[in-house]
Amino acid sequence: MLDSFAKQLGCPFMKIAILGGGHGCYAAAADLSEAGHEVRLWRRDGAALAPVVEAGSSIRLKDAQGERDVRIAMATANIGDAMRGAELIVIPSPAIAQSDIARAMAPHLVDGQVVFLPPGTFGSYVMAQIVRDSGNQADVAWAETGTLPYLARKHGEREVNVTIRAIHLPTGVYPARKEKEAIEVIRQAYPAVHGCGDALSGALMNAGPIIHPPLMVMNAAPLQHFERWDIHNEGTQPSVRAVTDQLDHERIAVRDAFGHAGPHYPLADHYNNDKWMYGDAHKKLVKSGDWREHIDLHTHRYIVEDTEMGLAFLASAARHAGVDAPIAQGLLAIVGGFLGRDLRKGPRTFESLGLAGLSRDALKERLHDGR
Repeated sequence: MLDSFAKQLGCPFMKIAILGGGHGCYAAAADLSEAGHEVRLWRRDGAALAPVVEAGSSIRLKDAQGERDVRIAMATANIGDAMRGAELIVIPSPAIAQSDIARAMAPHLVDGQVVFLPPGTFGSYVMAQIVRDSGNQADVAWAETGTLPYLARKHGEREVNVTIRAIHLPTGVYPARKEKEAIEVIRQAYPAVHGCGDALSGALMNAGPIIHPPLMVMNAAPLQHFERWDIHNEGTQPSVRAVTDQLDHERIAVRDAFGHAGPHYPLADHYNNDKWMYGDAHKKLVKSGDWREHIDLHTHRYIVEDTEMGLAFLASAARHAGVDAPIAQGLLAIVGGFLGRDLRKGPRTFESLGLAGLSRDALKERLHDGR
């Protein structure tokens, strides 16, 4: 009754579930609660969630406006409680966690819910298939965008620092037939969201596989030598930028080959002006000091998510589209060299997802209709 009345008055109030326990999840829970939404935060590790619960379900939010405690409606280790009645389900968790989260979600999803993955790494398609294979045929919209809505880092067990918020979030939807309604729902939480077509278009907006693999490969020696290293400060030099720009040109060429319209949000804008997804963010990111950190080249998400999954997906999309992508292929080969495995045969490629044999029209139809 209360939420219906709020909507009649034009209020942005929604019931939102946040699934996960990382930096972006805590930032989303605090930020969306402060915006007036009823937020339920789910984290499977109840012990890790306990500091939030014991503080009266509150998160300490730090940003340019200062520091304050933000109370959220629910912090729980019961995913059903978090999802019940939620109009929007936000999953700002790494792609490596998506399959497990999809299986946990499957018994609780119902018709009309919208799931938002910021970013997705084509997880909108992957998670939808897992849920469908579980026997749940609910009519759900799955959406994904190119980056997290926040540049954020946790500073404690219940404290998160938000350095900057995204100003553009190009978002693709699976199935694409539900794009209009899904975007309308997500924009109530994130006005920066705008539709960019289907799930493949959304996946090919993902910035992580463009930024992080070159930084990992070209900073491998200092990352392994120093206890902490800032890949975005000392680690971002002209030679690194040159490789990153070439890799992004390959991404945009793949988008063009699949017929995805612009804007493509070229990564060069992140460094040169305020037109990118985070606006003029790079200087603020470096100034914060939050990214001077220890990075394990075998286990960090920049490797296991952005390279082994995200970059491998981009390279496979290039193969399918007939686009030459030597930088993507070369980076995969080098990272595969120090991981000791062939990243072309990873879990998130056109080949492993059963899409390689589809014609361009058949792929477009599948992404539109959902099946």
